Amino acid sequence: MNLTNLFKIAFKALANNKFRTFLSMLGIIIGVAAVIIMMAIGQGSKESVRKEISKMGTNLLSVHPGAEMMGGVRRDPSEMQTLKLADYDAILENKRYVTYVSPEVTSSGQVIYGSKNTNSTIYGESPEYLDIKQWNIAKGNSFGDDDVRKGAKVCLVGKTIVENLFDEGVDPIDKIIRFKSIPFRIIGVLDEKGYNNWGMDQDNVIIAPYTTVMKRLLAQTYFQGINASAISEELSDEAIEELTSILRTSHRIKEGDDDDFTIRSQQEMMETMSSTMDTITIILVVAAAFSLLVAGIGIMNIMLVSVTERTREIGLRMSVGARGFDISNQFLIESVLISISGGVIGIFTGWLGTLVCNQIGFPASIPMWSIVVSFAVCTVLGIGFGYFPATKAANLDPIEAIRYE
Repeated sequence: MNLTNLFKIAFKALANNKFRTFLSMLGIIIGVAAVIIMMAIGQGSKESVRKEISKMGTNLLSVHPGAEMMGGVRRDPSEMQTLKLADYDAILENKRYVTYVSPEVTSSGQVIYGSKNTNSTIYGESPEYLDIKQWNIAKGNSFGDDDVRKGAKVCLVGKTIVENLFDEGVDPIDKIIRFKSIPFRIIGVLDEKGYNNWGMDQDNVIIAPYTTVMKRLLAQTYFQGINASAISEELSDEAIEELTSILRTSHRIKEGDDDDFTIRSQQEMMETMSSTMDTITIILVVAAAFSLLVAGIGIMNIMLVSVTERTREIGLRMSVGARGFDISNQFLIESVLISISGGVIGIFTGWLGTLVCNQIGFPASIPMWSIVVSFAVCTVLGIGFGYFPATKAANLDPIEAIRYE
């Protein structure tokens, strides 16, 4: 029997039981759609995180005091005071692969203007901080090196600070706000950045000269970190080696001894986040893939029922010359048709699901390979779970099959 006739018989058999065929496909549809949506959400989230990190500059380097934590062990408080002004000066003097450098100190508390107040964080930075973070000023001007030397009580504020402290239409430039009783004059308003992927409002921020925050707010002589920018993303490793050498020399660390500081790059952060997102995606996809396994078992069950119902038909066909190979192929084709048809509808359903996810705020992006894999899996399911019923049909005894009631 030729392949065309086998397909015609298979289509007719499936059409005679439309509702049962649809129920068989439903499991495949749900499973494929779930797998595609999970992959799309994982891929979209990873792209969103990478895009968010890239906004801060792909060549950003962060230096933190203390050696890297091992096994969650808390650092010694003395290790948190290892970054000093001498380190900053040494970096400025010896840098070759680093462009911008900014020491960093921070303090959180209440900021007040008139009768209004809000909670925020003030960042003590150098003027180069805006270049490192690729942050523009929407209104006003930034502070300069003279303000840093004098410890001037001037600051830049984010949009959230402006909205929480000032009435609509009020120009915040040159207004005096108070942070922990220390007055600061607003000289600039930062461009809006919005919320990041971790739900943090990036506009609820105040930036002032680091000398002002260190002396007037914190009364300390050490930094909580140093931000730097490599010449390019490709030279980030060279910049890290350079910073490591400068700081080890500045801290007089002997060869073989551990560093008392930690340097991280945006590339390292991207790789860590990508690895985390990949792990989460795999877990979600595996969970969704179980529904495909259940759907395959459902197809096998339906095909076994079909073989039982059509026992006499199989016997008659064998008696007029149909081979066991033909009978087996017929049921395999039916099984594959159910699986592939369900897969195609499932792919379309998954695509619609990703559109809905994007509309409600979940970043989703379908990788093309997931569609190919889903289609291949459906074909394998159709063959794999249709093989046993097809073999059972092919091995029926023609005489006994004709007598079957």
